[in-house]
Amino acid sequence: MALFTDVCRSVRTLLGQCQRSAAAAAWVRCQLSRKYSKAAPDPEPVVSDNEAINKTFVNRNPRNLEQMALAVKDRGWATVWPSREYYHRLVFRRTQHHITAEVFSSDSIVPVLSCSTKEWALKRELGSTRSVAACRAVGDVLAQRCREAGITRIVYREIPWKFRSEANQTFWTAMKEGGVALGEPRRKFI
Repeated sequence: MALFTDVCRSVRTLLGQCQRSAAAAAWVRCQLSRKYSKAAPDPEPVVSDNEAINKTFVNRNPRNLEQMALAVKDRGWATVWPSREYYHRLVFRRTQHHITAEVFSSDSIVPVLSCSTKEWALKRELGSTRSVAACRAVGDVLAQRCREAGITRIVYREIPWKFRSEANQTFWTAMKEGGVALGEPRRKFI
């Protein structure tokens, strides 16, 4: 039995030495390869025709010029009412049953944004769809939608005898308190 134990011990020692010598040889090979390798040279930049800068610049964000008051406004005819010199126009309507407010762009007949007491989400919160409180609610909701769309300035012109009503005044106040300026800056000519 003692003989068998000595043989096992010597075989284990021999295997350990083989493994250590194999690991040492691999380490030496790695060091030699590092010694003889060189860093790759930096490649020369290649300029293709796709990356050339165009001489004419096209602004893809038309609202940028609006916000700087540099965009062209359509002046329209002098006798036309309401004037067409605006970027966005607010229209407030009261019918027998509902209140509607819409924001129109200068070049579109379809509203950009709208809010009405016909919408179920607004109608279910109101007692009456035509009251002064409804005007306030429509103003608050439309102001929030305008801010989310990035529209912070809107032209709002109303006939003077309609504007004096309490409903119009409440709507106007709600829009202003909501963070929308009801007037646009004068256009800059450069």
